[in-house]
Amino acid sequence: MTPEMWEERITAWYAEHRGRARDEAEMEYLKIAQDLEMYGVNYFTIRNKKGTELLLGVDALGLHIYDPENRLTPKISFPWNEIRNISYSDKEFTIKPLDKKIDVFKFNSSKLRVNKLILQLCIGNHDLFMRRRKADSLEVQQMKAQAREEKARKQMERQRLAREKQMREEAERTRDELERRLLQMKEEATMANEALMRSEETADLLAEKAQITEEEAKLLAQKAAEAEQEMQRIKATAIRTEEEKRLMEQKVLEAEVLALKMAEESERRAKEADQLKQDLQEAREAERRAKQKLLEIATKPTYPPMNPIPPPLPPDIPSFDIIADSLSFDFKDTDMKRLSMEIEKEKVEYMEKSKHLQEQLNELKTEIEALKLKERETALDVLHSESSDRGGPSSKHNTIKKLTLQSAKSRVAFFEEL
Repeated sequence: MTPEMWEERITAWYAEHRGRARDEAEMEYLKIAQDLEMYGVNYFTIRNKKGTELLLGVDALGLHIYDPENRLTPKISFPWNEIRNISYSDKEFTIKPLDKKIDVFKFNSSKLRVNKLILQLCIGNHDLFMRRRKADSLEVQQMKAQAREEKARKQMERQRLAREKQMREEAERTRDELERRLLQMKEEATMANEALMRSEETADLLAEKAQITEEEAKLLAQKAAEAEQEMQRIKATAIRTEEEKRLMEQKVLEAEVLALKMAEESERRAKEADQLKQDLQEAREAERRAKQKLLEIATKPTYPPMNPIPPPLPPDIPSFDIIADSLSFDFKDTDMKRLSMEIEKEKVEYMEKSKHLQEQLNELKTEIEALKLKERETALDVLHSESSDRGGPSSKHNTIKKLTLQSAKSRVAFFEEL
């Protein structure tokens, strides 16, 4: 694996164990590492009486003899409980077994300094080996109890902090959701208010036009009444002469024609006033529906706002710019909704394609990692794999246990024959 691949893998593992204490992580690491074949083993180059080059391994379980080509599986092992004394003279190192009938175990090292180091390691590991098999003193028991209590207290504190953190994250998510919903409700309320304002403006314009039409109808009716009064007055004061009578009849005829035209005009204006009253009622009804819709949006924010469309005006009444603006606004809203649906559909298709490509990329990355890992296998890895395939020991402790089943005498003899 490349350094970048290791960095990515370690980052992912670190994220999986987020929140774990340092001492707990170190303990879990040691639990895994202690079962490895080469964990805690110090290797030294030695030679037996025949001059064969071997490796001496010193660890917490005892002394082990290895083949220089295979540091995983020892040839011979001597546990600490079978060793009575260890000493050295110049470059010769002597190990006396507990059984006095067995010959001493001797080997040569390259330097005197190496013998001193081997002796120090043997003394330290042997002391620890014996100490682990003795009963704990009262002071040690108290220290262990205090350590357990402290561990339990820290565990409870970590759990409490984890719960508080989770509650805080949930509260933040709830707050964000509420803020999002509030913003959405504000936008819908703004749109509904705009639609209501447009409806109110349209209704005000219709009401103003209806009022003007009513005033014109009243004025025409008043003029018609005045013409009728004038006609009655002319009839009452007609001149007796024929010329005056003819002129009077002509004036009466003209007055009747004018009165008829004014009556027709008054009737037409009255119809227009009725039609405008009806349009005003419809506009007010639309305004009432818009207010009701705004109330529904305030109580149910999930429904999209609807823009009420004002009722159409009669063909002989001129249209207003604000009505045209309302219609164009509705058409833009429809186009925007259709465009949003098309964009959302394309986004879903793009996400599906991206997911498929990501899965293919992950499979290819896994195959590359497996090939790189196989290319970087060392000789020790190959030996370990072959040992596992042959049904060999699964851990260092099982290997040493099998080797120590032989007698110490046979093990010493085997070492001398190497």
